Order: sequence, then structure tokens, then C-alpha cells
Amino acid sequence: MVSTVTRMRAPARREHLLDAAKDVVSEQGFHAVSIEAVARRAGITRPIVYRHFDDLAALLDALVERETLRALAQLTAFLPSELDDDPREGLLRTLRAYLEAVESDPGTWRLVLVPPEGAPGLLRERIAAGRAAVVKQLATVASGSPDPELTARALSAVADEAARLVLADPDRYPPSRVLAHARWLLFEAPRQPGLGMP
Repeated sequence: MVSTVTRMRAPARREHLLDAAKDVVSEQGFHAVSIEAVARRAGITRPIVYRHFDDLAALLDALVERETLRALAQLTAFLPSELDDDPREGLLRTLRAYLEAVESDPGTWRLVLVPPEGAPGLLRERIAAGRAAVVKQLATVASGSPDPELTARALSAVADEAARLVLADPDRYPPSRVLAHARWLLFEAPRQPGLGMP
């Protein structure tokens, strides 16, 4: 009997290999990735890996490209292009969508938000480029603030830290807790004596 792994077509096999590499990175870090480790994880032999990737560097480049593009596509899908009538509700909606994306694919988001030790330079370059694109879009949305770039950077930093908390300890920091606190910060904190406007 021929296994499903053996019968895969080339594009599906390539994705399967990238998934296997992502699993190794997620569990053990980039230093543990080798052609042998990926082949073992994928349930195939090394020559099959080499049919799809010339060497380990090509495999890692393909993994970095796929995961950063995946993360950026998710972000682009829910980043606002303009502020709502109530920008606070828009910010909460965007944060909710971001945390849902993080929950749905934690492996991708760990690579982007908490790059493991030994991460290739290409990953850091792609993350920096993605962040710059996000800040640029947020600055456009925040054009009415006194300093749109700083507003965009602050919003991005807060959202990324919230996502890191959800990734690091989802039991302690479930999205519902993060969102409830974000709602308090946006709607209630400004009315608290000593925290905002009286």
C-alpha cells in the first residue's frame, strides 16, 4: 500500500516539507533544522527533500518567505484603511482580528513575533520590512493624530506585545482578557482620575 505522503504531487510535497521544517523550528529552533530532520519529520527520505530544495539554505529561505508572506497577508486583510466613526471600536476590532490570526496559526506568528535563536538574517529582514509596511498603513489611518508615525508605532507595539502574551501563555493571557483590558484602556482609563481627563 502506497502512503499518502508518497503519492503527493510536487506542490503539495513542497508545502509538506515546509510544514515539517516549521514544526522542527517551532519545537527546537533553527539550529535543529537539517535536511535529515526535515525528511524524518515529513516521513520521507533525504533525496526527496533535495528534489525540492537544493540545500538547507534554500529550504530555510523558502520557509521564511512563506511564513512572512502568510503573516503579512493576514495582517493586510484586517488592518483598517481608514478610521471608523468611533476609532476606538475600530482599533478593538483590528486587535481582535490580529489575536484570532495569532491563535489560528501560532507557529507562523511565533516565527514573526518571537524569532527563535539562530533565525536566519533573511527572517529578520522580512520581519522588519513587514513591520515597516504595517506602520506605514497605520500612520495613514492615524493621519489625524498629532504625530501619525509615533501613533502607528505605538499601536503596532501594543498589538504585538498582546500577541506575544497570547502566544507565550494563552491560559493566563487569553484574547478575551487582552481585549477586555484594551477596551478599558480605550474607553474607561481616560475618565479615571490621575489616568486621563477628569
